[in-house]
Amino acid sequence: SLHMAETGTYRKLDLPSRFGGASLPTIRLLDLTEEPPERGRWLAPSLARELFARMERQEQTLLFLNRRGYAPLTLCRTCGYRFQCKQCSAWLVEHRFSRRLACHHCGYEEPTPEKCPECGEADSLVPCGPGVERVADEVREIAPEARIAVATSDTLNTPQRAADFVAMAESGEIDVIVGTQLVTKGFHFPDLTLVGVVDADLGLEGGDLRAAERVYQQIAQVAGRAGRASKPGEVLIQTRHPEAPVIAALAAGDRDAFYAAELEARRHANAPPFGRWAAIIVSSEDDREARAAAARIGDARPRLDDITILGPAPAPLAQLRGRYRYRLLVNARRTAALQDAIRDWLNPLELPRGVRVGIDIDPYSFV
Repeated sequence: SLHMAETGTYRKLDLPSRFGGASLPTIRLLDLTEEPPERGRWLAPSLARELFARMERQEQTLLFLNRRGYAPLTLCRTCGYRFQCKQCSAWLVEHRFSRRLACHHCGYEEPTPEKCPECGEADSLVPCGPGVERVADEVREIAPEARIAVATSDTLNTPQRAADFVAMAESGEIDVIVGTQLVTKGFHFPDLTLVGVVDADLGLEGGDLRAAERVYQQIAQVAGRAGRASKPGEVLIQTRHPEAPVIAALAAGDRDAFYAAELEARRHANAPPFGRWAAIIVSSEDDREARAAAARIGDARPRLDDITILGPAPAPLAQLRGRYRYRLLVNARRTAALQDAIRDWLNPLELPRGVRVGIDIDPYSFV
């Protein structure tokens, strides 16, 4: 959008100050390689101290982690068994509030067992990594008197629950909010003066071309929840990569420098908005059938000067809802007739009835 504004396609409107004259929050990085949390915990000592200070002043804290549930992986410490979705190549996420293991890709759920289904050992299942529920538990351990609200699509899943949450936060009945992207925008809590980003590096994983842009937008939005009234706000960002351009730009509050660097990197990679991408996903309930169909599509690829075709290879999410998935990526110059080239390439091919071919032009997700 910024590039479109700079080239005259869009009209750019700047908001030079916050509504009501509130000052912008100060932003500080917490390098977890220099100041790690205690073993088995996820909040650095500095963040915990600032949380306590806010509670003493009867101010509110928002802890942001864009990961629902209690832990993204549960395994058996005895035999190493890992709980995986029966329909996807994804780990099941533990949700302690509902006592279930859930796949966040297809919706599959099963009750959390009391013993390992592989070796039968009881009391051997351990959670790995944090979700918002686990961070909330940590706050309860270090600050038993804290009044905590977990704000996710799992907990605020009805209009009434969302309204109750807002009313309690506005009336000062909540000390600490632990939330996902659901709380990054749209809320105005005058007494919320501290935002802690539990894992700023999380969104940079996975190789998505837009990852840095999304991380910047998300953290900038959640940072905007702090100090929105007369009380000054502070944002503490936990990271293991303080030198990453997006993290450094957030700390400096230099949005323009980040977007300039991001645009130059995309120009060099022929990525949007300078080039175009298309993802072709070939899937089937039979792995061999999907693999063979993807190979056939790859063998028939056109040889064009302005289009490069990569793959096929297993998709990052190699199985989804019971279907095995293979992916081809198409990178084209901005002036290339991308849709026409893909249509001319795929239309003549006759594939088995069980094979589906999905085409996503300029995809927002690369899984």
